[in-house]
Amino acid sequence: MSAALSGAVDLSALKARAEAQRNAPPPSSGAPAGGGGASAAVIDVTEATFQAEVVERSLQQLVVVDLWADWCGPCKQLSPVLERLAEQSGGAWVLAKVDVDANPRIAQVFGVQSIPTVVAIAGGQPVNAFSGALPEPEIRQWLDQLLEALKGKLPGIPPSGADGAEEPEDPRFTEAEAAFERGDFATAEAAYQRILDVEPANELAKAGLAQVRFAARAAEADPSAVTRADASPDDLDAQFAAADYEVATGKVEDGFSRLIEAVRRTAGPDRNRVREHLVGLFDLFDPADERVAAARRNLASALF
Repeated sequence: MSAALSGAVDLSALKARAEAQRNAPPPSSGAPAGGGGASAAVIDVTEATFQAEVVERSLQQLVVVDLWADWCGPCKQLSPVLERLAEQSGGAWVLAKVDVDANPRIAQVFGVQSIPTVVAIAGGQPVNAFSGALPEPEIRQWLDQLLEALKGKLPGIPPSGADGAEEPEDPRFTEAEAAFERGDFATAEAAYQRILDVEPANELAKAGLAQVRFAARAAEADPSAVTRADASPDDLDAQFAAADYEVATGKVEDGFSRLIEAVRRTAGPDRNRVREHLVGLFDLFDPADERVAAARRNLASALF
């Protein structure tokens, strides 16, 4: 029913295209058949506006991308439901409508096989998706689970308990956090992985797993990692170790810049390895962190 896309797609692929078209006239205010754009809760998005309206906006709030076409019958069933739910959300999330015929590059970036396809974007990355015209109750449940998982992760979604009511502790997370605090990274990793085996879209468990894996790597790093990496710029493992050490010691921009430069020097599978490692480091921080936002822009420039 759904397919988690987190980490599988780099949305910054569209940034260069957007910059090239930044002086293009804005999209028509009249929504095409199956399209939205009637209010702030529903916006029409093109290749030229995708970076600003989807990627950058998703650093602040959840953006749900509806990939549709005028000839698609199921799209005409699904789109009105999504638009109504967006209007009723009170600003909890925004629906971004993409006509795939007019904007084929966006569909290519997502690797869309069929439409309608709906992709949830948070923190500049896809976090979940589904294809087909699902019944409204299932869509509501999908959205509720996403918003719950993202509480406190984005500025536009307050943390649980923000209204004064305390959330009961989840013993699964208590076990993982206790293991992490005592430095038992293997046990903590296993605990977070068990949560994800049952709830693949659980963003808190994903974030915890990323933190644990990084901590395990950082525990093995030492100052000589930077020296070794500087002496061997083509040694990717050395670059990864050095970047981990720099991030762990507070030199976050240095670690990000090191891997962005490695992206510029590499191609094919090696480039993808570097990108994945860098995106993993991004996941350690608040998506709204300006250092992450700046590094994502620089990564886009390096890739395209």
